[in-house]
Amino acid sequence: MSADISLAVSTAIFALRPHPDTGLSALWIPLVRRTRDPFENRWALPGGWVSPDESLSDAAARNLLETTGVEPTYLEQLYAFGAVDRSPDRRVVSIVYWALVRPEQADAATDGDNVRWFLADDLPELAFDHNLIVDYALWRLRTKMEYSRIAHAFLGPTFTLTELREVHEAVLQRPLDPANFRRQVEPTLVATETLVTGGRHRPPRLYRYDESVRLVDNGPLTIATPRSTP
Repeated sequence: MSADISLAVSTAIFALRPHPDTGLSALWIPLVRRTRDPFENRWALPGGWVSPDESLSDAAARNLLETTGVEPTYLEQLYAFGAVDRSPDRRVVSIVYWALVRPEQADAATDGDNVRWFLADDLPELAFDHNLIVDYALWRLRTKMEYSRIAHAFLGPTFTLTELREVHEAVLQRPLDPANFRRQVEPTLVATETLVTGGRHRPPRLYRYDESVRLVDNGPLTIATPRSTP
């Protein structure tokens, strides 16, 4: 790569957390406040430079851990963003990843003055072209939700059909007919012998995904354990 072109990675991380107004599950994304120019004090996607001796996915995982404390179980390469004018001080090509985390992983992430969770569909003006990147990542997530089993990344190893449907509804932002949804997803699931007891209605059965089938068509990528930095 030419010396006057820098290579970076950025990651859009999605988690399902309660909406502050409705209490229903909604997509959230963590952002990092920039502490220097360009775009000082503006929010941006977590990311950083790629070291000469690490792969792109290793760099993405390392930068996530260093900036947000998040260690995602799902990480997939999204797109390369390299418009000539995307950075005002140099030519930067960013390899963008997107990650999905479960609620407990999101709750354990860094949250403070310089790292904060935002509703993914209601973001402020971000640094660089990061609003465009988030829009593209949301489009990719919602498209995959229609034809793949990517919802697995938001759930634990077992779940009820209602929990699975609520994930789809939160991501797609529309209600789904329970009966139709059940018919569509049951062929991809394995019913366990466990029932969820303690409720007032008939105990729902727990399901798991059939692990003999890949989660999605293009992922997840293998994530190496991030190396600590001096």
